[in-house]
Amino acid sequence: MTLPQNAPSQAALSAEFIALNADQQVALLANADPLDSQGRYLPWDEVRYRQPPDGVSVRLHWFGMAMARRAAARTLPLLGRGGQPFWYCYVPPLLGLLNRLDQVQREHILANETLMTNAARRRWLQRGLMEESIQSSRLEGANTSRQLAREMLNDGRAPRDKSERMIANNFAAMQTVEEWAASDEPVDPEHILGLHRIVTAGTMHSERDEGRLQQPGEARVYVVSTSQEVVHRPPPADELPDRVRRICEFADPDAGDEFIHPLVRAILLHFMIGYDHPFVDGNGRTARALFYWSLLRSGWWLAPYLPISHFLLQAPAQYSRAYQFVTADNNDVTHFLLHQLEIMQQAVNQLGEDLQQQAAAMRELLERLGESGFTERQLAILHSALDQPNRIFTIAQQQNEHRVSYWAARADLQDLTERGYLQRQRSGKKFVFRPAPDLQDRLGG
Repeated sequence: MTLPQNAPSQAALSAEFIALNADQQVALLANADPLDSQGRYLPWDEVRYRQPPDGVSVRLHWFGMAMARRAAARTLPLLGRGGQPFWYCYVPPLLGLLNRLDQVQREHILANETLMTNAARRRWLQRGLMEESIQSSRLEGANTSRQLAREMLNDGRAPRDKSERMIANNFAAMQTVEEWAASDEPVDPEHILGLHRIVTAGTMHSERDEGRLQQPGEARVYVVSTSQEVVHRPPPADELPDRVRRICEFADPDAGDEFIHPLVRAILLHFMIGYDHPFVDGNGRTARALFYWSLLRSGWWLAPYLPISHFLLQAPAQYSRAYQFVTADNNDVTHFLLHQLEIMQQAVNQLGEDLQQQAAAMRELLERLGESGFTERQLAILHSALDQPNRIFTIAQQQNEHRVSYWAARADLQDLTERGYLQRQRSGKKFVFRPAPDLQDRLGG
């Protein structure tokens, strides 16, 4: 992987600007814009390959762009290496993404009680938490199929290897941050260490590394590419206690005088854990769990339904590149914000498509069943049984999948068995339920 080229120093560019005559200086600054001619917020590593406006060098075109960005910049209390603060710009692409995502949350079908029942929301929430747990772990190297991982989480069985342990830990972390947000637990160093302890339990080379910061004198971790090239060297370990304290202070929406959008705040918390890399391992998983926790604390309830890590996994190089553009462009974290908001937009679109497909399938099933008196959970079971004729259903699985009591899950499966849609069989010390061989015929098609 080739690292992006660092932006030219401001001192060198200023000298080139001063060498221009007064008219040229005025024209350059008058036409300076944070965005390119197509409305994009590009890093220097891309700007340097593009044709600048007539009569202006690439370097001076970048100088004008950088000056315009600095004029619109918001400086953050979060620091890069050498104590230099991170900063970002509220430019139209950023504002547009924030507004669209806020509007989606306000108008989303999941928020409409006339279209979406509480049972359906619980089912989709559980699906979202599981999907994020699986894909976030796969992003960090877990090697298992989604189907096996979902079966493990639904059945509540113990993990069989490190990959499954990572997924189970992530799922526990997602459930934990959901509880912490509901009880308004503070984001403080102890909670962040506790979150790391949850995501790494039983997966580290040494158990003593779970839930602790790296210490001075230890070999500092750093970020490498798939080709083992060093792409990021985090700050020294002796700075970590103060840096984590700053992260916790920033996580408090009531701290400071300036409003920061909840999505911006959560993404920056994600960024800082990745940038500081305070732990021996598990930094990415901790960062993404903290991201969800921050959004839930702020009331951005749609977050855990979104398959965000699914899209990060599709293009991990772009995820890494977004970090690198920040440091290459003098701590301009706008690049990471835009990348993450675009990923969220993709996740929202995917959730919408999935909901529409599920709704269409359920409508078709209802037409086939007529007035049958099935509960919504039972309809979901029948739909799954039609889609996967060899699937095995258990009470624990349905209890987890629908977030209901043992007795409610048992009653759903028993009733479907008595009606002939499922068959009950003994498997060891427990009963399991399978789709009836003639299920298609029983459902009228």
